Amino acid sequence: MSHPALAVTVDLVVLTVRAGALHVLLVERGEEPFLGRWALPGGFVRPDEDLPGAASRELAEETGLPRGLVHLEQVATYGAPGRDPRQRVVTVCYLALAPDLPVPRAGTDAADARWAPVADLPDLAFDHDVLLADAVERARAKLEYTPLATAFCPAEFTVAELRRVYEAVWGTTLDARNFHRKVTGAAGFLEPTGGTTTRDGGRPAGLFRRGSATTLHPPLLR
Repeated sequence: MSHPALAVTVDLVVLTVRAGALHVLLVERGEEPFLGRWALPGGFVRPDEDLPGAASRELAEETGLPRGLVHLEQVATYGAPGRDPRQRVVTVCYLALAPDLPVPRAGTDAADARWAPVADLPDLAFDHDVLLADAVERARAKLEYTPLATAFCPAEFTVAELRRVYEAVWGTTLDARNFHRKVTGAAGFLEPTGGTTTRDGGRPAGLFRRGSATTLHPPLLR
């Protein structure tokens, strides 16, 4: 029994918070199909690779971002016929989250790379608009019931800095006192370092790191 030819790719939705807004990493395609269009970084899985390895490699090759720097998790698989005009291609979408990152550099088959605000994006190549929307919603939902927001923060952060992550990802404004009460009251969410900082301005603010919890009780609902 013969089987049709099938290729597998990985595509990456890399999110960070810059200037108080949620941004995604885009690359300008340097070859056909969709030459000159903006797209998510990604590429074909090599015969000797597993999926997480391919995702890590593509992240490093196409953007210059080093491996191991970002939180990386699988979102979903997409395989609609015709999604890639070259051949039948199934792609596995990965979500990557990181603190404010430097301006990326374009890699092997990309003409350019940049951070783009999620709230103001061009039409993307392939079906990448769908992949992006699904990954952003995954991130927004997981902020409610996991400590995932700390992946956008440096190793030590203030509650105000954490609140600004939630505001950027959820696209809303949160009451500062209510937020402080909720996050410091969620068991294992935050761990005080004992240090303080004035980088937020005003009085010294306590510094925290991520605690040991893997889920939030109670959750922080949008």
